[in-house]
Order: sequence, then structure tokens, then C-alpha cells
Amino acid sequence: MKSNEEVVREAYRLSEGNVLDGDGFRALFAEDGAFNDVPNSLTFRGDQIPQALTGFASVFPDVHRELLEVHALGDVVAVKLRIQGTHLGVFPTPIGEIPPTGNRIDVPTADLWYLRDGKIERFDCYNAANVLLAQIGANPDFKSAIEAARTAATGA
Repeated sequence: MKSNEEVVREAYRLSEGNVLDGDGFRALFAEDGAFNDVPNSLTFRGDQIPQALTGFASVFPDVHRELLEVHALGDVVAVKLRIQGTHLGVFPTPIGEIPPTGNRIDVPTADLWYLRDGKIERFDCYNAANVLLAQIGANPDFKSAIEAARTAATGA
């Protein structure tokens, strides 16, 4: 049986843009396993897990995860990494799609992997979503946020 660190390293290998094996990635999870994209409040289970990978790779087809530190602590593997790639696909948002910019992303990330009996029970990804958005040119609209807050406060 592979060590927990080996399972996690295999998960990263299978999620690289030049490999992209969603079914293989899913097979590393326990039947009731979950992939949590924490900053975006998204949880993927079952057949949604490979869709999360292919969805991201459709926006950043050359996605690469540079592992900076890997620490196996019993049934938990903590990883400090950078998610890198080129914005070559449309980026979906709640109000429409951001067309490809060709911009490179280099997003600081921390991942926590919880394993049970050699399978991933839970994967919590803490990516700096604000950094990714800024790098593709989608900076926050503070003016609209201020106006909306003022309107809410005054009831106007």
C-alpha cells in the first residue's frame, strides 16, 4: 500500500495539464470523499471531482502545481504550493465569462489532504483566488461594492 504522501503526490501528478486524468484522480478518493475549494465555497463529490479538474484545465490547459513543501503528519498531508498556468480558456463568473487573456497565473496555495486507509477522505484547497483573479485582470470592483453598501445602509 502506498504511503499517504505517495497518494497525494500521485493526485497532483494526475491533475497536471499534460496528464489530466480525472478518473484516476477520482479513484484516489474514498467513496464518500470530498474535494473542497474553500475560498470559492465549492464542494465536489463523486463524479463531480473529475469535473472540477477538467473545468479548471479548460481555463488553464497548461496547469502545473509546483510543490514547495510537503509534510505528512499521520493521516494528514499538508502541502504548500503554487498553481501556475496560462489563461487560454473562458473563465466563468456568475455574471458572464471572462475571455482568455493569455496572462500567466502563479497562485499561492495551501492544501490539506485527509486520508483514511490509503484513500483521500477530504481534500481542502486554500488557493488565493483574489490573486488568480487579479492576474487575469479581474480586479475587485470596489466602487460598486461601496455604492451597494451605502444603499443597503440607507435603505434607499
